[in-house]
Amino acid sequence: MKCIFCQITAHKIPADVIFENERLMVVYDINPKAKSHLLIFPKAHLSDSIDDLKDEKILEEVFAVARQLAKQYGIHKTGYRIITNHGKDAGQTVSHLHFHLLGGERLSD
Repeated sequence: MKCIFCQITAHKIPADVIFENERLMVVYDINPKAKSHLLIFPKAHLSDSIDDLKDEKILEEVFAVARQLAKQYGIHKTGYRIITNHGKDAGQTVSHLHFHLLGGERLSD
């Protein structure tokens, strides 16, 4: 098990877990790009990105949790960004579908 998100899900490495349910986990990004930078990912390993997605309901859950966390962190009124990268050219560094929730400050274009 080399995937860092799978290791976090299995509680083999420590992480500050912000949210967890049967299908998703949310942790703080260890290299934040904004004042609020959370990582939302499915517990089930999806080796690449949205290309591997068979159950699109997970996207509904991701966005519902992102909306909930944006309110919890007080960034829902000023604005936030949800990003997923697909592939090396897009900047994907972990081969496990995940989403970045960023906010808490003015984000660059």
